[in-house]
Amino acid sequence: MIYADNVSWSFDLSQYDEVWKIVVQLGLILIFLLIGNALRRVIPFLRKGNVPSALIGGLLLFGITFALNAGDMVIVDKRIMQIITYHALAIGFIAMSLKTMQKGKSVSLMHSVQNGALTGGTYMLQGIVGLLVSLIFFWAGSSLFYDTGILLPLGFGQGPGNALTWDINFTNMDSNSFNGQGSIGLTIASIGFIVASIVGVIYINIFKHKGEILPRNKTYVRKVDDFEGPDEIEDSDSVDKMSIQIAFVLVAYAIAFGIMIFFKYLSDWTNIALFNSVAWGFNFIWGVIAANLIKLIIKPFRKHKIIKKQYINNYQMDRISGFAFDVMIVAGVAAIDIEVVSEYVWLILAMCVVGTIATLIYIRLISKLCFKGFAHEAFLTNFGALTGTASNGMIFLREIDPNYETPMSNIYVVSQLPAMLFVAPLLLLLDKSATSLNDCYIVLGIMGGLFILYTVFLILSGKGIFQKKKKEVVEP
Repeated sequence: MIYADNVSWSFDLSQYDEVWKIVVQLGLILIFLLIGNALRRVIPFLRKGNVPSALIGGLLLFGITFALNAGDMVIVDKRIMQIITYHALAIGFIAMSLKTMQKGKSVSLMHSVQNGALTGGTYMLQGIVGLLVSLIFFWAGSSLFYDTGILLPLGFGQGPGNALTWDINFTNMDSNSFNGQGSIGLTIASIGFIVASIVGVIYINIFKHKGEILPRNKTYVRKVDDFEGPDEIEDSDSVDKMSIQIAFVLVAYAIAFGIMIFFKYLSDWTNIALFNSVAWGFNFIWGVIAANLIKLIIKPFRKHKIIKKQYINNYQMDRISGFAFDVMIVAGVAAIDIEVVSEYVWLILAMCVVGTIATLIYIRLISKLCFKGFAHEAFLTNFGALTGTASNGMIFLREIDPNYETPMSNIYVVSQLPAMLFVAPLLLLLDKSATSLNDCYIVLGIMGGLFILYTVFLILSGKGIFQKKKKEVVEP
C-alpha cells in the first residue's frame, strides 16, 4: 500500500508496532482475564474469597512477564498497558454515569449525604496516613519522595487509573525526586484489591458466626425489566442497540477531551501549570460531567416527546463499565515495573498496612453510627469500594443482601454526587502537595481539618442533630 507522500506500509510484521501491537496487548489482557476467571471457578479459595477474576489474571500476566523478562523476552508493552488503564477508567465511569435512574426508588437524602461524607472522610484519612508514613521515612533520612503517601487514597479509593495518572504526573515534575513511573500507584491499587477481598471475606465469616449476618433468600429470577425498559429502542434495527450505547460513551469521552483541551490552553494563556495537571489528571471526572451533560440535553427532548424512545440501556451500560474496569485491572497490574517498586517496597507495605487498619476502623465506626439497621451492608459496600473498586463493594453487598432488600445499593448510587464534592478538595490539592516540603505540610494540615469537619458532621448527623423531619429524594 502506498500513501500520497510515497511512504509505503503494509499489514505484515514490518509494521508490527503501528498495526498489530495494540491488538496483541488487548488480546493478552482478555486471554488472561479468561484464565483468571477459570482459575477462580476451579480453586475454592479464590472463589470463596471473592477475589476478582481480573486481579487473578493481572497477577498471573505480571508473573509470567517478570519471568520472561529475566530471560530477555518481552511480551508486555508496559506503556500501552498504562494507556489502556488510563482510558478504561474514564470509559467505565462514563458508562456508569449515563445510566438512567429507575423511577419510584427513593432513598433518604441524609443517608446519601452521609455516605458521600464517609467517602470524603475516608479519602482524607487515607491521605493523612499515607503522607505521615512517607514523611516519617523522609525524616528518618530516606531519599524517597516525601509526598509518595498521597498516592494511597488514589490507589485504594479510586483504583489503578487515577493512581497511575498521578504517579506519572509526579514522576514528570522537575521539582521533586520521585521516580514511580506509574508502578507505585498501580502496586498500591493492586494491594487494595487484595485487601478488599481478604477483609471482606473475614468480616462476613466473623459476623455470620456471631449471628449478626443472617442468610438471606438468594433466589432471584431475572425479568425482562432487568434487561430493558418498556419504551426502549429495538435490540437490532438499522443500528444495533449495543452500537448506540458505545456511541454515547465515546461521544461523552470526546466532549471530555474537549474540556481537557480547554484547560490545556487555559494553562498556556495563564501560565498556571495547575490547569494542565487538572486537565489530564481527571479524565474520568470530565467524562462523568460530559455524561451528565448528555443526559441533561436529552431530558427535555424526551419530556416533550421529540425523542420518543429511550436510547440508553442500563443493562448494557453496566456491561460496558464492567468490561472497562476488568480490562483496567488486568492492564494496571500487568503494567507494574518490579524494579521501580523494589526501591519503595517497605514504604508501600507500611502505607498499605496502616492505611488498611485506619480505613477499616473508621468505616466500621461510621457505619454503625449512621446506617443503623444495615450497618454491615454499609461497611462492606464502602470498605470494598474504598480499598478496591465499586465492584468489590457490590460483590460483598450481594453476598449478604442478594435481592437488595436494604437501601444500601440505592444510597451508594445516589451518594456519588455528594461524594465527588467531598473528595474534590483532595483532588485539587494533589498537584500542590508535590511542589515543596512546606506545601506538603500545608496540604496535610488542610486534609486534617477537612477530616475533622467531615467526621464531626457524620457524628452529629448520626445522632439525628440535623434530621428535624424525614426528607426523601426520588432519583431522577
